[in-house]
Amino acid sequence: MGKHRRWVQISIFAVILVVGALTLASNLFGSDKKPTQGSEAPDFKLLSLDGTTRKLSDYRGKVVVVNFWGTFCEPCRNEMPALERQRAKWADKNVEVLGLNLDEPRVAVENFVSQYKVTFPILLDKNEETRKRYGVSQYPTTFFIGPEGKVGVIRIGEMDEAYIEKTITSLLPQKQGWK
Repeated sequence: MGKHRRWVQISIFAVILVVGALTLASNLFGSDKKPTQGSEAPDFKLLSLDGTTRKLSDYRGKVVVVNFWGTFCEPCRNEMPALERQRAKWADKNVEVLGLNLDEPRVAVENFVSQYKVTFPILLDKNEETRKRYGVSQYPTTFFIGPEGKVGVIRIGEMDEAYIEKTITSLLPQKQGWK
C-alpha cells in the first residue's frame, strides 16, 4: 500500500508541475496581449442591439471610438450624451462611435439606450470576450482608433465632450482639413 501511495503522490505532483508550466508559458508567450497606444486594435465581431453583426474591421478607413460601458456605471451615464452629440457632429466625416455593453440583460441595455436617446451602434459583448481581449477592467474605458486600425488613444474614466472632440480631431487625416 505504501508503494502505491508514493506513486500517486508523485503522479499528482507531476500533473501540477506540468499544468503550472503550461499556464506560465501561456501567460508569458501568449498572443492575447491587450492593445496599447500605437498597436493594432484587435478585431471583433459582435451582435448589435438592432440585430446586425458588426466587425471593427468593417470600419477601416474611419476614426472609430470604441466605448466599453455598463448601465450600472455612473461615469458611463454621464458621458453618454457627450458621445451621442459627437457622433452626430462627425456623422458625415468618417467617424464612427461604437458602444460595447458589458454582457448585461438586453432589456436593461434597451431601456438605457431609449432613456439616453443613443443612436450609435450598441454592441453586446456576450461573455465579455472582447472586454477581456482589450484588457478593460474599469468603466468606462474608451479606445480611439485611427483610420489605419491602430489605437491612437486609450482613455480610462469619464470623458467630457471637449476631450472627445479634441481626440477625434487629432486622429483625423489632416489633409482633409477637419479641425
